[in-house]
Amino acid sequence: MNPIIDYIESGILELYVMGVTTPGETQEVEQMASAHPEIREEIETIRQTIEAYALAHAVAPKSTVKPLVLATIDYMVRLQQGEPVTFPPVLSPESRQEDYAAWLEREDLQTPSELEYIYVKIIGYSPNATTAIVWIKGVAEEEIHHDEQERFLILEGTCDITVDGEVNHLSPGDFFSIPLHQTHKVKVTSEVACKVILQRLAV
Repeated sequence: MNPIIDYIESGILELYVMGVTTPGETQEVEQMASAHPEIREEIETIRQTIEAYALAHAVAPKSTVKPLVLATIDYMVRLQQGEPVTFPPVLSPESRQEDYAAWLEREDLQTPSELEYIYVKIIGYSPNATTAIVWIKGVAEEEIHHDEQERFLILEGTCDITVDGEVNHLSPGDFFSIPLHQTHKVKVTSEVACKVILQRLAV
């Protein structure tokens, strides 16, 4: 029996590399690695193997993830700085731009000076609804919703919203609701960014 081989084959080195060993086990592994070159080499081999696996199976996040995360952080900061919680009206076929004037006229919620793809400003949040002003350029990636209903009110610019292959041409003043469980994507058809009120309602 070789105690070094037994230690390597025990599985503790994999746990150590993944950061799930206890403080006592971590200290033990580091002491063993300090005393035995074979263990140091095995740790490095495990690290390289895990990294290669992670890179081989990596999935790039959707391009909308970063803007939505930044918008959430921005909204939380605004609330911490004293902005009152508000509840914008639920979007419906009767909705008009004037219904959202309290937010659309705010200086801090205007079109950004530089817009690469998508820009989001959250104007209301509750467990049942998230409402935002969104500017889109180009094409928004295809997505599908199973637990929230997505609604749009077009404010500026024009776009096509394709739902399961059916193209819907939208212009300022138009309301559109995305059906659940159906793939959809947005393509801006105007030279200027398409500015919309976007609302997601929990179902």
